[in-house]
Amino acid sequence: MCVFSDLSGRRTRALASALQQLGLKRGDRVATLCWNHHALPLRGKVLNAWEVERDRLFANNEIHDIAVAIGVDPHGAGPYADGHTPDLTGLRYGKICILSDADVDGSHIQVLLLTLFFRHFPKLIEAGHIYIAKPPLFRVDAPARGKKPAAKIYALDEGELAATLDKLRKEGARESAWSIGRFKGLGEMNAEQLWETTLNPDTRRLLQIEFGALGFTETVSSLTRLMGKGEAQARRELMELHGDDVEIDV
Repeated sequence: MCVFSDLSGRRTRALASALQQLGLKRGDRVATLCWNHHALPLRGKVLNAWEVERDRLFANNEIHDIAVAIGVDPHGAGPYADGHTPDLTGLRYGKICILSDADVDGSHIQVLLLTLFFRHFPKLIEAGHIYIAKPPLFRVDAPARGKKPAAKIYALDEGELAATLDKLRKEGARESAWSIGRFKGLGEMNAEQLWETTLNPDTRRLLQIEFGALGFTETVSSLTRLMGKGEAQARRELMELHGDDVEIDV
């Protein structure tokens, strides 16, 4: 799923007018959700667009829908530049957030979407518009501790879960007084949990995507190795070399 947030000025005014007609004020919970987010559900995994020519991109419905929702035409940079500066004035949102499950399939979806944005919408990354949402894996229902009331605490991963439990022990919580729930995916969260952990601008965790220290040219080389159709042997060598360094949740 892609979630788009932080509307552009013209669309902010249009949404404000629509919400007013519905009798909603900007501070209302429903209005806040509408104001900050539009969601585009994606059906399964998007196309690996690394070697897809720009004039054939829109043959894929998912990529067509993403481009229309964003309001920016596909473009190139570096070795894929086509000699003109992409027009970002039609960009509808300040943040384009990738939401996926915290498992291997979710990671694959993230890679496919990042490949699309890097190859065909690189100026969005350069301008700081692309993000990955980091939903938690765990929810801890903590009991009251002294003056602290009972609370729901979310933990991103095993490390945060261990730190959370250590903190509860130091605050005087009994070992069996809390309960731990594990989310298998975004679909297991109810609306309130999804809002608290992933959508609320005050509490969500977003990882901004930036061009790293490798630079554009070396990043192109790395992605060609990872996503190119003729690079199976290179990927095999990479997995044999670094496979033991990766911890994955299957």
